[in-house]
Amino acid sequence: MRKMGLEAIYPKKRLSVPGEGHRRYPYLLRDMIIDRPDQVWCADITYLRLRRGFLYLTAVMDWHSRYVLSWALSESLESGFCLEALEQALRKGAPEIFNTDQGAQFTSETFTGALEAQGVRISMDGRGRVFDNIFVERLWRTVKYEEVFLKDYADATQAREGLRAYFRFYNQERPHQALEYRTPAEVYGGREGGKRERAARAVAGTPVALRAPFVPATVGS
Repeated sequence: MRKMGLEAIYPKKRLSVPGEGHRRYPYLLRDMIIDRPDQVWCADITYLRLRRGFLYLTAVMDWHSRYVLSWALSESLESGFCLEALEQALRKGAPEIFNTDQGAQFTSETFTGALEAQGVRISMDGRGRVFDNIFVERLWRTVKYEEVFLKDYADATQAREGLRAYFRFYNQERPHQALEYRTPAEVYGGREGGKRERAARAVAGTPVALRAPFVPATVGS
């Protein structure tokens, strides 16, 4: 059933529980064209079943290139592992906009403060709007169907080793049709050229269009 993608319909774990008193930020990506690396990063949490128990996985991904900048595992939903993944990603640079859901891990002052200190604009999905962060949802589907479900991890050590190898493959070797069959690393690695192109367009007075790419409603996590 796992190989065929069949599963029972039942209530799933609630991973996006708002924090009491935490600030909510507006969704900034509506009608925006995301056409360059480091323009928008996104993050999310999913859970992985082990033979006994489960783990939580978070990742930070560049929206345009699909490049996974960082990831972290945790046995609980405490916000520490999300902050760990964010700090790892910020060592590589910073986006213009960072998009997440409204879960307490992402609305905490520690998490949002780390972004604001870098001058990053914060965007958050609307409640119940899974397609607002569709590319990281697609990432979870890919990771689970191509790695997690096939490996059936026995414990956290196996999960960490398997995911480390898989994310390396995902970034460096796995071509994406939406990227004209290039890898995320190839697209993200050319971001300096994209910055020069944008600077030239700005000097020439060429307007930059803003609209999000069309997302088919049939694609889910």
